[in-house]
Amino acid sequence: MKVRTRFAPSPTGRMHVGNLRTALYAYLITRHEGGDFILRIEDTDQNREMEGATEIIRRTLKLSGLEYDEGPDKEGAVGPYVQSERVKQGIYMKYAKELVEKGEAYYCFCTPERLSGLKQTVDESGKEVNFYDKHCLSLSKEEVEEKLSSGMPFVIRQNNPREGSTVFHDLIYGNIEVKNEELDDMVLIKSDGYPTYNFANVVDDHLMGITHVVRGNEYLSSAPKYERLYKAFGWEVPEYIHCPLITDEEHKKLSKRSGHSSFEDLLEKGFLPEAVVNFVALLGWSPEDDREIMDRAELIEAFDYHRMSKSPAVFDFGKLKWMNGEYIKKMDFHAFMEKARGFIKKNITKPLDIEKIGALVQSRIEIFPDIEGLIDFFEAVPDYDNALYKHKKMKTDEESSLKVLKEVLPVLENTDDYSNDGLYNLLKDFAESHGYKNGYVLWPLRTALSGKASTPGGATEIMEILGKEESVSRIRKGIEKLSHS
Repeated sequence: MKVRTRFAPSPTGRMHVGNLRTALYAYLITRHEGGDFILRIEDTDQNREMEGATEIIRRTLKLSGLEYDEGPDKEGAVGPYVQSERVKQGIYMKYAKELVEKGEAYYCFCTPERLSGLKQTVDESGKEVNFYDKHCLSLSKEEVEEKLSSGMPFVIRQNNPREGSTVFHDLIYGNIEVKNEELDDMVLIKSDGYPTYNFANVVDDHLMGITHVVRGNEYLSSAPKYERLYKAFGWEVPEYIHCPLITDEEHKKLSKRSGHSSFEDLLEKGFLPEAVVNFVALLGWSPEDDREIMDRAELIEAFDYHRMSKSPAVFDFGKLKWMNGEYIKKMDFHAFMEKARGFIKKNITKPLDIEKIGALVQSRIEIFPDIEGLIDFFEAVPDYDNALYKHKKMKTDEESSLKVLKEVLPVLENTDDYSNDGLYNLLKDFAESHGYKNGYVLWPLRTALSGKASTPGGATEIMEILGKEESVSRIRKGIEKLSHS
């Protein structure tokens, strides 16, 4: 049987990292097996739907490289791929009524007031809900018809047994057994005619031929209800793969309040889509050879869901930054500059060579906003402490630095070759002729030019970008500063 997976998000806002991982794993399973990847929009909860969220979902999948074979804008043979459109076609009501006819579901006319007084339990999200007592199951067919004819509001509930137990199988967690007395008669069709999330999932997965369902392990507790629905219909149960929880570095569930829990949050912080995808792939899975840097093609080839972990995955922000830095280093320079140019121009108003500044920082940043703190000295030397001239390894201090700067200034004033190579050779000859080591000369120069303890590039690279006039001016100010210390 051809493998078919789906990603079925609700259009409620930006895509959470957990949802992105679900989409990614479903995509990788399908592509590894040569199957179909489907996008289905689950908008049955109209109160939570956010305008523009469907476009966010499509944009996120596109930027992530997760191209789907069927979806709202790629109609296949099992559409429509938006649940509200399927509601209009009466799909869910048809199958709910089929279960009613089989005795596997029933109409419920209980008022909110009556429901609020029932025994309370906790659902899979941790929310307290009222455990239904099957009150309306005892209604006769005639009583049901009478209430329906009178226009009385109703829902359709699943008729779960109270005796015995239900066993559900997951490919990662194995068999999960739940006593039937713990299964509530969950609502299948709400009073507004829309299906509940769980019911629509089962119906659509069956009708769309989904063979492998990937979802977060927070849904494990509701899995037996799915099992009972499949059995009630007499349908084959797809393979279920529940992904482990994603936590923050304090081992708490990754929250939207963390500021980096969504894909778009991360892009806005200067992360590359391909780095985020690579990182997310490793949140609960690892390849046999323990590689960490993998492009999409390598992920497809290596992905084996049997290697997924049951243990929670920690969202290590530091590791993501490191990984992003590795991707930045490997970027084509022109592609790098397309993203970096804005960050450079934000800090540089002088007519300096932006491309040369970009070349200096590409291998030295982890995220693009890092650029700003690295290059601000090109605009102006910050106020700095003369202690920066002291360097134990270079054997420099304030006194020796002042001496070197005074000696080298006329040499730099008398040359017009301010290329990096030309300057380096000039200073190398200067150091040799004075019996100095190169670092003994270059350290005080770089300090005077930048006023910083570390810079992208050395003294000659900085001077090449600043040019003769600005370089000489900064060295003179450095001499003056040291002279008054």
